[in-house]
Amino acid sequence: MKKNILLSFVSLFLFFQAHAQIEVSTSLEDAITKAIEKSSSLKNKNLEVEKLNLQKKSVWNKYIPTVEATALYMYFDNRLTVDFPTVNVPIVNYPLLEGKTSFDNYGNIFHGGIMAKTVLFSGFQIPNGAKAIEQKAIGTAYLTESEKDGIIKDVINTFDQLALLNEVERLINDSEKRLNTETLRVSRAIEQGLAIPYDRDKIKLATLELSSKKIELEGKRKVVYKKINYLTGYSDSEIKNVQYNLVPYLIQDENLSTENKQEIKALQSFKSAYEYALKKEKGTYLPTLGAFGGMTYSSLFDANATTPPLPLLNQPLNLGLNELTISQNWIIGAALKWELFSGFERKHKVHEAKINIEQVQNQIDDTKEKLQLLLENNFVNYTVLNQKTAIASQQEKVAGNNLNLAVKQYKEGLINISERLEAENDLYKASLNKVNTLIEQRLAAIETIIATGELTKQLSK
Repeated sequence: MKKNILLSFVSLFLFFQAHAQIEVSTSLEDAITKAIEKSSSLKNKNLEVEKLNLQKKSVWNKYIPTVEATALYMYFDNRLTVDFPTVNVPIVNYPLLEGKTSFDNYGNIFHGGIMAKTVLFSGFQIPNGAKAIEQKAIGTAYLTESEKDGIIKDVINTFDQLALLNEVERLINDSEKRLNTETLRVSRAIEQGLAIPYDRDKIKLATLELSSKKIELEGKRKVVYKKINYLTGYSDSEIKNVQYNLVPYLIQDENLSTENKQEIKALQSFKSAYEYALKKEKGTYLPTLGAFGGMTYSSLFDANATTPPLPLLNQPLNLGLNELTISQNWIIGAALKWELFSGFERKHKVHEAKINIEQVQNQIDDTKEKLQLLLENNFVNYTVLNQKTAIASQQEKVAGNNLNLAVKQYKEGLINISERLEAENDLYKASLNKVNTLIEQRLAAIETIIATGELTKQLSK
């Protein structure tokens, strides 16, 4: 027995050497691709990355000059009151504009122009702000990749569950065939007085138990089909077309690391984003410099000012203006803005940015420790399941031999019907345990590789 188990371990090791990666068939790979394309969560994360890239472009666009065109028309009608120093008219020595004087005014004003403005220097706020958004987009993209790993694991494991149900169905059908054969043999033996009805009833009871398992199997299969449909959008016929070999997965390299884990890379990118945000806030202490230039057109036309009755003339004076125009008025200049004191607002924002950096660094350190612990736990689980897979395979082989022997012994009357059915049940359990253990081993291998952040690199056809 020990020799057989040792040989089983050796054969399993050689089998693993031939399957050094997470092997997926073409049809299973297509299902994984469909699931990734269908995922609403991934779509939203990709849209978030797209939004961040647009925000980054928007920040850089602040260096691009803006061009504005304006046009203004205004009609005015008012009363103007002025108080000039009194002037005496020569010769007659008569005071002119003595005291306050009021004028009735009206006219038309038109102003139009085109002006371009641009930022020359922003205190490095624009480049640092754009880089902060860029790092945030990179971090979000890493989280998207991490979520893809979860989808891949979910798709493979769900199809493995379907493979398990198919194996259960095969085991039930094989048991039913053997029990139906046994029923016919026992029925003939009862007619000949070589067996009793009790044996036939025990076989009938075992057959009914298999029928109950088959009903339960169909219910579980419907649930698995619905989950696969949710993940991939596949119809029942498309699900049936997914075929692959249920083989163990191997992790050859035992020096595993979490350095390439997407969550850690994402946090490092978010930290870089906060560092650029800190530089941006510090840039508010520097002045901003801009430039502008353009051309304007201004005109005052059909204007009139009416004075009160003038001395000597004893009648008002109408001062009309047909047109006063300033055209092709070219303007170019620069503007400097320097906020010297903002009520400590900038100081508080700089402090807040430093706190954000410290928080992300703490999160990075904690995440590294947790992921390392998770990796070690997953690898230990994977190693244990490798050994259990070899043992389960040997158990199935022994149970199959025991069933063949029990069938022969029952025919010869050396054992009773209960012992015969017990051997049948042992094979069913051993075969089911082998497939279950194999699926758990595959899942443990995938989870271990996910903890290293290299699942997509390990996939192969």
